[in-house]
Amino acid sequence: MSQDSLRDHLEFFQELGVDGMRTDAEWRTRRQPDPLTQALDPTVSTEDLGRQASAEPVTVFSSSAEALAAIKADIGPDCSRCKLHTLGRKQVVFGVGNPNADLMFVGEAPGADEDIQGEPFVGRAGQLLTKIIEAIGLKREDVYIANVIKCRPPGNRNPEPDEVEQCEPFLFRQVDTIKPKVIVALGKFAAQCLLRTDTPITRIRGKEFAYRDAILMPTYHPAYLLRNPSAKRDVWEDMKRVRSILSSA
Repeated sequence: MSQDSLRDHLEFFQELGVDGMRTDAEWRTRRQPDPLTQALDPTVSTEDLGRQASAEPVTVFSSSAEALAAIKADIGPDCSRCKLHTLGRKQVVFGVGNPNADLMFVGEAPGADEDIQGEPFVGRAGQLLTKIIEAIGLKREDVYIANVIKCRPPGNRNPEPDEVEQCEPFLFRQVDTIKPKVIVALGKFAAQCLLRTDTPITRIRGKEFAYRDAILMPTYHPAYLLRNPSAKRDVWEDMKRVRSILSSA
């Protein structure tokens, strides 16, 4: 700032009645309001003070793993938010894998093997999923695997709307914590649920959708591939695209 500009600047503040300023660091630091001072301040209403006093503290986690553990604890080992806890499920199946994964797989719901072991995709379909993951140069522990629903529906039926409503917020929290670059929705139910669509999986399979700061790609469920081996070629094409997205991100 030139001397003329500085002089004009000071003259302007003199006109406002300011005849000096402090240069110590403490004066330049913003202080938190004193609650007692606010209580004595007639311009602060009791309603405002009440809102300030009742504000919930924001929890800051040191890692994604810690945040996921908090979500799991929030669900609890004996969740009773929907009717599935009365319909024969053995345990909550939360999710497994790398808490900082670039690639996340989302299925429909646990099956019988998953309900026993407490981990998603451990049965025959899960073994095939592991091979699919390895085919693109990754290991199972490199990715994160979860389901829309955390408890097994009886007879492996599709989850019902009220069950989804209670459970999917936890999946959203998992996604927002892990922050994957790519989410692969496995099968019709997971894809339609996440994308809020009733479009058939055959029409959305292999397409890329923006989803919660990630790219979501629907593909066929591994269980479908066990019944229809010819569809493996389509899934391989989808996974090659996923690999390309991850390598360029």
